[in-house]
Amino acid sequence: MAEAAARFEALRTSVTAMPHNIEAEQALLGAIFINNDAFYRVSDFLKSDHFFEPLHRAIFDVMASLIEANKIASPITVKTFLPADLNIGVLSISQYLARVAAEATTVINAVDYGRSIYDLAIRRELINIADDIRDAAFNSAVDSAPREQIEHAEQRLYEVAETGRFGSGFETFDAALTQAIDKAALAYQSDGNLSGLPTGLKDLDTMMGGLQPSDLIIIAGRPGMGKTSLATNIAYNVARAYQAPDASTHSPQNHSGGIVAFFSLEMSSEQLATRVIAEQSEISSSSIRRGKISEGDFDTLIRRRQDIRRIPLFIDQTGALTVGQVAARARRLKRQRGLDLIVVDYIQLMQGATQRAAQNRVLELTEITTGLKALAKELDVPIVALSQLSRNVENREEKRPQLSDLRESGSIEQDADVVLFVFREEYYLKNREPMAGTEAHLKWQAELEASRGKAEIIIGKQRHGPTGAVNLSFQGEFTRFADLADANRVPVRSL
Repeated sequence: MAEAAARFEALRTSVTAMPHNIEAEQALLGAIFINNDAFYRVSDFLKSDHFFEPLHRAIFDVMASLIEANKIASPITVKTFLPADLNIGVLSISQYLARVAAEATTVINAVDYGRSIYDLAIRRELINIADDIRDAAFNSAVDSAPREQIEHAEQRLYEVAETGRFGSGFETFDAALTQAIDKAALAYQSDGNLSGLPTGLKDLDTMMGGLQPSDLIIIAGRPGMGKTSLATNIAYNVARAYQAPDASTHSPQNHSGGIVAFFSLEMSSEQLATRVIAEQSEISSSSIRRGKISEGDFDTLIRRRQDIRRIPLFIDQTGALTVGQVAARARRLKRQRGLDLIVVDYIQLMQGATQRAAQNRVLELTEITTGLKALAKELDVPIVALSQLSRNVENREEKRPQLSDLRESGSIEQDADVVLFVFREEYYLKNREPMAGTEAHLKWQAELEASRGKAEIIIGKQRHGPTGAVNLSFQGEFTRFADLADANRVPVRSL
């Protein structure tokens, strides 16, 4: 018996290079044996992978399965699911389990033991990351850019910070069902019955249920249709509605708004801000840029600036970003400030990360859209990405965009969860005025008047909802989309 005790102590005090605490692992397992309720105190953050000793991982997994099945986890029940011929030194598995349970004294410190095990697991992962970074730096290929290594390292560090381990691995269907029911409850309890972030455009929200986490939402259209204006309006509406959670009352976060990252690859941050202030002050953006405003208009600009200056809308105006750079900056913002929505203006101005993709534009766009979709899933936020359409639209009589107009743009159609087309009939009608005084001119005037100040958002694809068209008003001088006035509202029509 003395020899068995010595073997037991040898396992407790074994020394390896990696940080670990065998005593804490044994103490936690013993505490769970004494009182199975101790499992629930640590199960929300501690997984079997966090244990250093492989045997302890197996024991914890069996315990979890028994307890979650409303069965008793004891040395007698647990040993049934472990190899009977497994020996720890001279101790059999039955003797080892009994010893672990016998030496446990209290369940009061179960959470402390669990936190210690978790923290040591994180330290081991950090050491592994550091080793991998060092090896990659020493053994990198000649054509391997250091930037790629930095982005990869930052991604792994972000994953550790968010989850405590690399990737989430497989997830049970029960866990997925729980998430689905939680989202349905959120939609049911919200004022607008939305499960996602409201865009601020009621008819569009009705069709989409808001902007859903992990979705890649493409806003596409020909130049002059107002893609950037729509994206800017949505970004502003989401940021404007954000309310920080009250830590003192532990109130839940307001789901009607959020923190927004806007990657403006085309416009400068000043130009983007001019669009927002023009929309909010109802002063023409062209007048603001040219200085053709009155003293009263300028006072209005100052007042509106004071109202909106602190909204959580963060702008990155760097041009020609890669998906890796967008991901690295988005992860950093989420860790530092939080993040609920990403807007990218626009996809065709991004660059592929690999030389092979850079030599083929279709492959490059495929890499970009696939990377954006992966980023949306990783950060669990919606990504709104703008895209130009092919010139095929201009070569046909019917100018309304179709999904086929995206096919020359890599895998945008395949990767996107939602595709929105911005279409304004007024834009095309202005450019094809018939000869004055003719019957065709009278018809043209009537059509132009009917389409004036109106826009159509065509939902060409929606993975989890209906397709259709939503009619909005568009005020070009203020670069603003809005719901149509109730008296003139055109009902949403399904396709």
